[in-house]
Amino acid sequence: MKTPILARTRIRQALFAATALAVLQFAPLPCLTAGTRITGELRQWHKVTLTLDGPSARETDTAPNPFTDYRFEVTFRHESGSPEYHVPGYFAADGNAANTSATAGNQWRAHLAPDRVGKWTWHVTFVRGKNAAVDTSVPVEPVADLDGLTGSFEVSATDKAGRDFRSKGRLEYVGKHYLRFAGTGEFFLKAGTDAPENLLAYADFDGTYSNRRQGQTRPGEATPTGLKTWQSHVRDWRRGDPTWKDGRGKGLIGALNYLSGKGCNAFSFLTYNAGGDGDDVWPFVERNDKFHYDCSKLDQWQIVFDHAQARGLYLHFKLQETENDDHNGPGAAQSLDGGDLGPERRLYLRELIARFGHELALNWNLGEENTQSAEQQRAMARYIRDTDPYHHLIVVHTYPDWQDRVYSKLVGDQSALTGASLQNSWSAAHQRVLKWVNESANAGRPWVVANDEQNPAEMGVPPDPGYAGQDGVATQGGKPYTLHEIRKFCLWGTLLAGGAGVEYYFGYRFPQNDLNCEDWRSRDRSWDYCRIALAFFRDHRIPFWEMANADALVGNPAHDNSRYCFAKAGEVYVVFLPNGGTADLDLGESAAAFSVRWFNPRTGGELQGGDVREVKGPGKVNLGTPPVDGAEDWLVLVTR
Repeated sequence: MKTPILARTRIRQALFAATALAVLQFAPLPCLTAGTRITGELRQWHKVTLTLDGPSARETDTAPNPFTDYRFEVTFRHESGSPEYHVPGYFAADGNAANTSATAGNQWRAHLAPDRVGKWTWHVTFVRGKNAAVDTSVPVEPVADLDGLTGSFEVSATDKAGRDFRSKGRLEYVGKHYLRFAGTGEFFLKAGTDAPENLLAYADFDGTYSNRRQGQTRPGEATPTGLKTWQSHVRDWRRGDPTWKDGRGKGLIGALNYLSGKGCNAFSFLTYNAGGDGDDVWPFVERNDKFHYDCSKLDQWQIVFDHAQARGLYLHFKLQETENDDHNGPGAAQSLDGGDLGPERRLYLRELIARFGHELALNWNLGEENTQSAEQQRAMARYIRDTDPYHHLIVVHTYPDWQDRVYSKLVGDQSALTGASLQNSWSAAHQRVLKWVNESANAGRPWVVANDEQNPAEMGVPPDPGYAGQDGVATQGGKPYTLHEIRKFCLWGTLLAGGAGVEYYFGYRFPQNDLNCEDWRSRDRSWDYCRIALAFFRDHRIPFWEMANADALVGNPAHDNSRYCFAKAGEVYVVFLPNGGTADLDLGESAAAFSVRWFNPRTGGELQGGDVREVKGPGKVNLGTPPVDGAEDWLVLVTR
């Protein structure tokens, strides 16, 4: 167990007192042995770890502070000269803190996920100076016997297959509305969960506790219920899966197995919510100490994230909550530098990138319902871009009625952002995604746009009918809706607007909501619909990355929810009929023949024939009617 919070606070106070007269001084370094180790599977796209025997330190040291006062970086370079990555490193306590809960040691680490087979070289930069990690302008001195170390290792081809991202490579932003795997060239669509936002408030993680009383409810929020055990998913843990500290972690690891097994491929989580809804997630040794990081907790997070990637689950890092993102919210005292890019924020971002940036499939989200100024958002995004050697996707999330005022100041070359995480009514998903797909393209930098939170806020995506006695019915403006409307107008509305995918938010009124969810089976049928949608594009080889929304071709110039069309004109058309029936499709000037096949978004399966099997242009053609259940929702695939 970690030292109790109060005791650790007293230790820290004693350390401050002992160094009060020399807070800017550094004790002489002992003679160090330049021990280095390269560990991990030395394969393309796998995590390779360089560990050094470096300066001994404690998490709570203040002079020098191991997090702020050392700048440890490793340059990894392929033998061909490209790529070359400048990777930030970090203090790792005893090197096994996930299992020992160590708070001290002399181990320092950096991670690489190598792009190419062959020989890689590494070169260490290791300097010290007050605030050297967060300010490159301060005077520094090299750490003897470590600064300038070099070495090499050989990387072979990956041996992974299937869902494991190591079989596909890193997801990269390539100037399109979709991310692409660098290894296989495949483009990526996501579908998964946006809840619970405090997923990392897990009892099996070291140093984790809730700062909110159980049952203490604030207006417009769910009721806190304490730390999660993820007990419902312990049964989904499998022999050979990772754990830590003699078997901890099975519940959350099992939950990821379940989500992956349902065919989903994404989940999100806050990494800092002090002062927010849950007030139970932070990476620090103490809630309010923003300059000392909890090595064992973060190593345990890394075990979870590494497993998620092996199970084909994309990591959506939500870096802060609306309450603590600037100096105005109820959690303003917990904000990092009041929203500015100061030493607290720089260190926070650097630590997360150093520890988790090697993961292949992720995005950095500036914050949930972010209220920072445009200048602060630009500065934060720019720092992430400049610090992250792999240039992962950078997005921002905001309130539904703030989208125009926020995103309009960030599209194009105004910022380093490469995407948007949208919150809006489920029924407006199609229109809002389409707006920011088009606005970003028109500004010269196409964004990767996803629908990640569905309003109304208290309802979100309801549980399955029958779960915990629920009827599966929610309301919006006094009108009922169910998971079927979510499927039609949120899931397919997003995908056929040119969106990169969806994450489902659970509201705060239902059981298993956005704050207390520990059982993803509460939305089991919704995950089935997500799996079916992803399978449609994959199994039928739909070139979605070459397609664009074309609602006008099916008589819907207003882009309302009556019907959708997604097209690569003259080649392939996907028409969605939410209420069945038929549609006319404008084939333009093409006189080619096109096949007409139907896909059931409720059950999936093979393409089916309707009463019209082939059409030929030019001009408008009627697509006929579905093979069965003519009043239900159907997709029509029209291919040349």
